[in-house]
Amino acid sequence: MRSDLGSGPLIRAGFQDVTRAQEGLVALGDHAAALLAPLAGSADPDLALASLVRLVEATDDPDATLVELSEDEGTTMRLVAVLGASEALGDHLVRHPAQWRELADSRLGCTRPAAWWLRAQLLAAVGADPEDPDPVSRLDDAVAVDALRVEYRRLLLRLAARDLAHHQGVDDLAAELSDLAGGTLDAALAIARSRVGEDAATVRLAVVAMGKCGGHELNYVSDVDVIFVHEPRPGVDEVAATRAATQLASHLMKVCSDTTREGTIWPVDAALRPEGKAGPLTRTLASHQGYYERWAKTWEFQALLKARPVAGDLELGRRFVELVEPLVWSVAEREGFVADVQAMRRRVLDHIPSKDAERQLKLGSGGLRDVEFAVQLLQLVHGRADASLRVPTTLSALAELTRGGYVGREDGETLHQAYSFLRTLEHRIQLFRLRRIQVVPTDEADLRRLGRSLGFTKKPLERLEQTWRHHRREVRRLHEKLFYRPLLEAVARIPGSDARLTTAQAQERLAALGYADPQAALRHLEALTSGVSRSSSIQRTLLPVMLQWFADSPDPDAGLFGFRRISESLGDSPWYLSHLRDEGQVAFRLARVLSTSAYATDLLEREPQGVRMLAGDLVPLTAETLTAEMLATAGRQGSPEDAVRAVRAIRRRELLRIAVGDLLGEIDVADVGRALGRLTDATLEATLAVAARQGCEQRELSEPPARMAVVAMGRYGGFELSYGSDADVMFVYEPVPGADGRTAAVWAQGVANEIRRLLALPGTDPALEVDAGLRPEGRQGPLVRTLDSYAAYYAKWSQVWEAQALLRADAVVGDRDLRDRFTALIDPLRFPADGLGDDDVLEVRRIKARVDAERLPRGADPRTHLKLGRGGLADIEWTVQLLQLRYAGTEPTLRTPETLKALEAARDAGLLTPEDAETLLTAWRLVSRVRNAATLVRGRPVDQIPQDAREKAALTSVLGYEPGESDRMVNDYLRATRHAHAVVERVFWD
Repeated sequence: MRSDLGSGPLIRAGFQDVTRAQEGLVALGDHAAALLAPLAGSADPDLALASLVRLVEATDDPDATLVELSEDEGTTMRLVAVLGASEALGDHLVRHPAQWRELADSRLGCTRPAAWWLRAQLLAAVGADPEDPDPVSRLDDAVAVDALRVEYRRLLLRLAARDLAHHQGVDDLAAELSDLAGGTLDAALAIARSRVGEDAATVRLAVVAMGKCGGHELNYVSDVDVIFVHEPRPGVDEVAATRAATQLASHLMKVCSDTTREGTIWPVDAALRPEGKAGPLTRTLASHQGYYERWAKTWEFQALLKARPVAGDLELGRRFVELVEPLVWSVAEREGFVADVQAMRRRVLDHIPSKDAERQLKLGSGGLRDVEFAVQLLQLVHGRADASLRVPTTLSALAELTRGGYVGREDGETLHQAYSFLRTLEHRIQLFRLRRIQVVPTDEADLRRLGRSLGFTKKPLERLEQTWRHHRREVRRLHEKLFYRPLLEAVARIPGSDARLTTAQAQERLAALGYADPQAALRHLEALTSGVSRSSSIQRTLLPVMLQWFADSPDPDAGLFGFRRISESLGDSPWYLSHLRDEGQVAFRLARVLSTSAYATDLLEREPQGVRMLAGDLVPLTAETLTAEMLATAGRQGSPEDAVRAVRAIRRRELLRIAVGDLLGEIDVADVGRALGRLTDATLEATLAVAARQGCEQRELSEPPARMAVVAMGRYGGFELSYGSDADVMFVYEPVPGADGRTAAVWAQGVANEIRRLLALPGTDPALEVDAGLRPEGRQGPLVRTLDSYAAYYAKWSQVWEAQALLRADAVVGDRDLRDRFTALIDPLRFPADGLGDDDVLEVRRIKARVDAERLPRGADPRTHLKLGRGGLADIEWTVQLLQLRYAGTEPTLRTPETLKALEAARDAGLLTPEDAETLLTAWRLVSRVRNAATLVRGRPVDQIPQDAREKAALTSVLGYEPGESDRMVNDYLRATRHAHAVVERVFWD
């Protein structure tokens, strides 16, 4: 191979760093020509070449190695395929260079090893006899632990070669990974027996795989979920046996997860056991039976779908599976089964970090979990009567569901293809460094390698993104159809063989009223009206008119279902039904709320007594009234947690009042923002008092050593909060005369942290996230500062973006004098007397341009993104803020944190024409209304106009349009924001 090979051929071969590639090929000498084609076919030719050079140099005879590789095309293909896709396996081969010969096995391309063979190899590696019913490692402990890791990776190397070079099917690959994990667990147990000693023989221990390992669908890198089951040997005391079993299980977990010089394998997670991490690590069969029959939740039975004995005493493991199997397949008859499963899905989504949500391969919308949840739900519902569905592997179960007609053939095939692709992509992501990763990277080099590993040799980045998004869209579409299909809940609630069918006439009537699921609706009606009680009688009077109100709404099913839930919560309250019967306005308002707003429905379920509120005035309470009530209520509680829990209960009630007033059109969008701001003021004021008192008690102080204030920032400071907004704040304090400065600082820090902790505690009411990220130096800076510290920072370090952020600063909570002095401190900074210099104006515009380019979520439509879209909130707010920074020093009316007031002031000062000001005012109010309404409809914060037809219909209704006017609503929005964007282009950028 010539060392002066031009860049063109290497670039065409897929190399990115031509200079290093030339150097690597020179190192291969005369054999480079024979190896170039296999290198070019790898996922990452640069990585493959670099790893190959390192490997060859690490062998005993580099020249002989190169000769063998240049003469054996199959071995070279397998080796280079692994080296180009897995940096981790390349490093392993460099440490153990003799193992490259494993890939010379010509059977790799056509033979998948049996589970017993993998187990035997792993047990032999740790010096245990595979034929022994209870094998024990005979090697030195440290040697055995390292030997297990080396052998695991040897077998993983063979598997990866089969995957990458011979395109083994994803189901076979996942099954082999699961078998490899089972053998590894048995070998780890052999080491554990050696550690425990003679006591290991006193107990039988079974390792039952759960999750992906149990389902024969493990990833390259994943926690291996297990449940341990033990039984004492004859004549052994149960307590002693349990102690020995616990020791064995603990050591097994440590053997697999500890990091040694040979690295680690994977964590063994026993959290799916009864009572989770709070329960004993291992139980007897009788103990398991008692728990599952009495206490287990729906999700635990769903998890048991995949239970499979894989290591230890397999006969005992099979008995465990036989024990729980009847319970698993009857779980769908439990009350609330489908709602439980759907709630689990929602909780999973809620825990996805927002920065990862868009590129989450497993948990994100349209991800792997969507397919798995849908398939498992269908299995649990229909598997009661159809034993063919009782298979643990997702793809096998999907095939059986399709074969049985539970999933349409075309839908089943689409899901199969999508799931296979997503799993393969997940495998390739994890294989690179053998790390547990489920987020699709954004780095171009990573995406190129992944794309090429999947066969996209031309335009790998574009084709990978295109294919991935196509499958995500398909999964999302089919998941909604399968997972939320009302028929599932109908089937799930049939109580065994005594099911009672509804009449065709009743179903036709409900369908005519607009109910998408007449069977479910009929069941709700039956639940509400069955029996001869007074409540049932009143319900029979109420429901005909309620059904019509529900039918006139965008989501009649949600309305009726919500009504049933509220009725069950308040069924024993003597006032509830009579109130609805005698107060027509209350019943109408309730129907409207339940059938349009998931947010308000959720608040009502947490606060059923809020139904009383529907009869009264929905005008929000003043901050003074709320603060007084919260302080008085908090003062009657015994602990800080109870005090703030009571405060948050009041906040929940008032959130409901504001939401209902908004839904019913009785509160203007600006009033909603002010009401939410005043409610947050009162909540923080009361919580500050609780935290301050707690801080004094903890430090045995008779009086607070400092005065303290909370400064509202962002949308909170501007009285522009939405229903899902965090409270952006800064904390300021000042030691009281005579107080020790250190004591005051520690106390203030503790108070600020306690405020945030108490308001974020999980509970039955919405948490209030207190975010101090806008403070000086951001999250790297101190949480609390003195007034002097703020002054010193702003005098020396402040930048123009901080002055812009301070435009919305409003010191609203805490010590009045301190608040006033803080405001006096920042006014010259945010309202500079001479306005902004040209450089600062350019800097504001530069930051805005970067925000426009980088902050819009991938895939978001810039026309309909409410915050960052063209003519959206950010466009309008940055425009008015630039005017404030430039002119508020000489125009006092501009000195306001509120966008609407600032726009009006700019108009009155001649900085905006009346037409431009009206355009921006109209657009800001509309976008804010849409954002609030979309949040009310969906029940969580929304930054994009919904695409779902039913959600869009509900949004249209909340905004005051007539049914069927969704397109008109969207067109009105697009027109208003288009006009606003034109004003922004002219005013902000010129």
